[in-house]
Amino acid sequence: MPAPLLALVPIAALVLLMTGLRWSAAAAGTVAAVVAAIVAVAAFQFGDAPADLAGPVLEAGFTAATILWIVFPALSIHEYQVRTGGTRVIGEWLSSISSDPAATALLVGYFFAMFLEGASGFGTPVAIVGPMLVALGVAPERALLVALMGHVVGVSFGAVGAPMVPLLEAAPVDERRLSLAILLLHACLGWTLALIVVKLGSARMRRDGTAAWQVAIMAAACFFPCAALIAGLAGPELPTLGGALLGGALFIVWLRRGAPPAGGEDAPSTRELVRAGLPYMVLVLLILASRLIEPLRALLREHPIAWSYRHAFGDQMLPLYHPGTMLLLAFLLTAMANRSRPRLVAAAMVAAARRLPQVAIALVSVLTLARFMVHGGLIDALAVGATGLFGQAWPLAVPLVGALGSFVTGSGTASNIIFANFQVAAADAVTLPHWLALAGQSLGSAIGNIMAPHNIVAGSATVGLVGREGRALARTAPVCLAYALAGGALVLLVRWGLRGLG
Repeated sequence: MPAPLLALVPIAALVLLMTGLRWSAAAAGTVAAVVAAIVAVAAFQFGDAPADLAGPVLEAGFTAATILWIVFPALSIHEYQVRTGGTRVIGEWLSSISSDPAATALLVGYFFAMFLEGASGFGTPVAIVGPMLVALGVAPERALLVALMGHVVGVSFGAVGAPMVPLLEAAPVDERRLSLAILLLHACLGWTLALIVVKLGSARMRRDGTAAWQVAIMAAACFFPCAALIAGLAGPELPTLGGALLGGALFIVWLRRGAPPAGGEDAPSTRELVRAGLPYMVLVLLILASRLIEPLRALLREHPIAWSYRHAFGDQMLPLYHPGTMLLLAFLLTAMANRSRPRLVAAAMVAAARRLPQVAIALVSVLTLARFMVHGGLIDALAVGATGLFGQAWPLAVPLVGALGSFVTGSGTASNIIFANFQVAAADAVTLPHWLALAGQSLGSAIGNIMAPHNIVAGSATVGLVGREGRALARTAPVCLAYALAGGALVLLVRWGLRGLG
């Protein structure tokens, strides 16, 4: 059997088990990782000794720990916000800003959804935004579609940059340049998702005569420049969260131009709103300070945790500079400022910890699969086969690969784990810059979430559409494919432009 087809076997096993047999990511990933190890040893002569088999597993466990260190405090903040009513207060305030359905759909289903994605990720926007839109009068099927599509752009950066970890480990690219490139690709296409949010929320004219589509364009125009500015200045942790905060604030100012202050008896007070937003404000300040104040940045980047095994395996992390540390500090400082009871803080952390085992198993399994494919040479064989098939048109397929990973795993982070090294190897084969290939991968892994069965099933359950998931998939699949193909065309155009300049 040709080497590229052999190298494809572990990925095919993962796809078959998850989509055909409906296995969980943890179970399917574990089996696929074992298959990858067998193929790497038997067909690609991986390892000089049996002890080498432990190398990819150790690397997978270490990288999983660095990602879980983001997930745990992010979920702790989310659980704390739910228990203290912070999430409810923010949602009520957003819904009280405007009586226009289009504006409300954008505030809740676009800005608030991306805010939640940037703060906690891992399915939180769909679980919270869908039921909130139903409560505001949006039909359940439309509310589900808004919840799925409204936060897509933010998936590239996820919970404080978690999906970026495997991308930055795959190649020595500048994190700020890569973050900005991803935002610019999304900016060329992401405004269409704002249009979809408005179309599903309302197609009426505003009172001032502004068409609903113009409101959507304004929302995108408020978000993308803010997110791109933050990406270029601070890197991958804050584009989604900061873009949603700053862009949302600009959008609210635009909505209120010439209008009396919105609100009513049910609108939260300023004190309640500040209290609800405190953990996110503290988080933004901590990350900006640690990234933009150079002496502090240099200090926090000292004392890395590094390890190596048999000279071929190893990794490192910067514990003080890590976004998970910033999240934990924001959580604890907020609890202290609010004088929260230790029992409440502990309850939030315990609830977050209970969600970790399944996530941890899934992460370790797909990371082990990826590391065996990298060290065993399977990724290189796949890259040679794929680029040989597409030739110089390969950039067109880059986002489609990322979308496939998200469709199968239900996670942009998992897609990046599986395919980041593949994208780098394929880029080398067709002389595509690494940063551009990884940006295309990120765009694809983000849009693939809208048609991932895992996300659709979970979202359908929150809005009472159990058993009707197929209708949602039929609506999201064409959007996903069109977005990924358009993203591929952008990657190809940028590559041509770079060649012309060179």
